[in-house]
Parts: sequence; structure tokens; C-alpha cells
Amino acid sequence: MSIDNALVMILAGGEGRRLSPLTKDRAKPAVPFGGRYRIIDFVLNNFINSGFFKIKILTQYKSASLNKHITRGWNLSPFLDQYVDLCPAQMRTGGDWYKGTADAIYQNVFHITDENPDYVCIFGGDHVYKMDVSQMLDYHKSKNADLSISAIPIPIEEASEFGIIEVDENWRLTNFVEKPKERPAHIPGNPNMCLASMGNYIFKKDILLRALREDARIEDSNHDFGKNVIPMLLEQGKNIYIYNFHDNTFAGMSDRERGYWKDVGSIDAYWQANMDLLSFDPELNLYSTQWPLRTFNYNYPPAKFIWQEGDRVGMATNSMVSEGCIVSGGSLSHCVLSPKVRINSFSQVEESILMENVEVGRYSKIRRAIIDKNVKIPPNTEIGYNRREDELRGFHVTESGITVVPKGAIL
Repeated sequence: MSIDNALVMILAGGEGRRLSPLTKDRAKPAVPFGGRYRIIDFVLNNFINSGFFKIKILTQYKSASLNKHITRGWNLSPFLDQYVDLCPAQMRTGGDWYKGTADAIYQNVFHITDENPDYVCIFGGDHVYKMDVSQMLDYHKSKNADLSISAIPIPIEEASEFGIIEVDENWRLTNFVEKPKERPAHIPGNPNMCLASMGNYIFKKDILLRALREDARIEDSNHDFGKNVIPMLLEQGKNIYIYNFHDNTFAGMSDRERGYWKDVGSIDAYWQANMDLLSFDPELNLYSTQWPLRTFNYNYPPAKFIWQEGDRVGMATNSMVSEGCIVSGGSLSHCVLSPKVRINSFSQVEESILMENVEVGRYSKIRRAIIDKNVKIPPNTEIGYNRREDELRGFHVTESGITVVPKGAIL
């Protein structure tokens, strides 16, 4: 069923500094995930599967690869007034790029006035999760809310890492604290849990437009929803309700998938979220036919595994291998491969993410690494075994020991 009275605006201009060097040449929402997807595919699939077909994507930082991915892979039917439109930053309100999340919407406010929806859904484009957004819109309508914010319950000990939402017994917003240093208020009835904002909002159109205009006039504002607009609306006594993401269900959902939401904003979190996909019963199931995950389809041949001669065996265990890959006499264990990766004979790759068009030379050994696209690894190369050597070669190594080889690196 199409939801025609709502406009979707996805914020996809984030720089994603903590994901560097993966974001050196691309915006965070364009970073590959799970072999053949991009991070932004998850929020797009959430809306499409939920019946929302009027979608604007606001881009800014190094958006070339994101633009190409959306243009090639997300074509809806204009005949049915369905679209996924790219909206690049245009400095329409002055000479500045987006100064904050609220300013990004304000600079694109003409899209809202032109479409004239009843509701505006403003979601981030850089998280990995499944969500039936229509249930949040139904909640928003049932509460006659001016603004609804989705939040996820987290252990109260982790509150200092998130923007924390405090509510009354009716789940109406009472306070918002960004990364609190002191123990915040707990969820009603559960003293061990608090609510972290997911940065996803549904507004009544008129409330949003008025708030954006008011915020734009405040010179010392950060022009951010969390820091400025929401506290302003709270002070004005607007009806702001919190939607508990843990209550959300979607077609084909397993018990393990309930409440799954990942901010893959750091290299370690990104690597772990990819590795989690390889478990027998993952919290994020990419294979559900009831909640399909669409993306751009490559016109590549099937993956191929060749050679079985003594120690020269092409094989993969507990791994995801995308189309166009050739595993030629080498071995993979707990790996995620994007399209067109080639693993040559006698090489061993473990607990690693290899992006598009990576080639691993013979007798090479790689472990706990992320190899960005278009990297050719020479024979007899070791990556992930000696931290100092990896750093001397210009690779980024996290505190937990994940080595990142940047896009197009020459070894």
C-alpha cells in the first residue's frame, strides 16, 4: 500500500570521519556493506518495503559514488508519482553548505512546500537496521503528535555514547541530553535501560516548517535537530512522543532481529557488523524474501571456486562471496567479499572484508583486515600480522587491531 501523504527526506551528506580512510573518497552512506550493498540501501529498503515512495536524498560530502549508486539502482515509477530523487547542496539560503541537520532540511524546504505532504519523515542514511516505518507513522497519528522520534532501549551504562531521551509514563518527551556524563532517567518500569535517539523523526508538516524558520533566525544556533530544534519545540510545549523501536515488527522478522540497529560509525563497529552477518542465525538476515533488500544489480557472472590439487584448494568457509569473484586455489574463512574479487593460489584470508576489484596474490596471508576497492596485493604479502609493518606501509590500524588498506593503495 502506498503512503501518499508523507514525504521522506534522508540525510546522506555525512562525512563519517571515524570511518576514515573508508570515507576518504565517499560519503558514509555510500560505504559498501555486506558485500554487495551500500549503507544507505537499508534505510531506502525500509521505506520502500513500508509503502513510502516519495523520497528525497540530501547529499553533500563527496557524493559522486553515492549519486551513481542511487541513479543506477533506485529507479521507481514516475508514472505512479514514485521517486527517489537526489538533492545536492545548492546554497539556496546563502553562501554556506549545510550547517547542521536542521539547516539541511531548511535549505531544501521548497521540496516540502512543492509536494505539500501532511507528514515529513526525516531519517539518517548511515545506519544498518530493518524497520517498518508505517508503524511509526501510525503511532505518530494515534498520538496526534507534532513530532515523533524513534528511540532504541540500551543499557543505562552505555548512555554516555548516545543522545539520550527521557520520557514520562505516556512516552511523551520530557528531556533530551546529548551524551550525558551523569546517570540519565531510565525507561518507565525498567531501571536498567534508557532510550537512545536513532535520529529518525516524523513531523507534522506545518510544525516542521515553522520550527525551521524560527531556528534559521537564531544566529548562534547549531541548526541541529537534536541540539536546537527539538529542545525549542519541547520548551514551546509541543506534543513530542517517542516511538519505541523495540516494538517495531516487519514481515518475516525473527526473534533475534527484534530491535537490531547498528551505528557502524567506527572502523571496529563496521568490521564487527560485517562479521556478524556470517553467523548461522544472524541478528540481521539478508536472505529474507518477505523483507527484500534491494540494491544495484551488477551484470557479473556467478562466483567461481577452482582447483583441488593437494594444498592448492579454492574454498570458502563461513563467508559471503559476491558475484564475479574467483577463488582460485586460495582459502577464505569468515570473510565478506564484494564483487570481482580474485583470491589466487595458496593465499589465506581470515576475518576480513574485501571490497570490489581486490586481487590477492599467491602465498599472501591476510587477517582481520578491510581492503578497500581496486587494491592489488602482490604475492607473498602479509597484512594484519605485524602492526608496526602495516603502519609503516601507510595502513590505518585500529586499537583492536583491524588493519585498513585504503582504496587504490599501491603495495
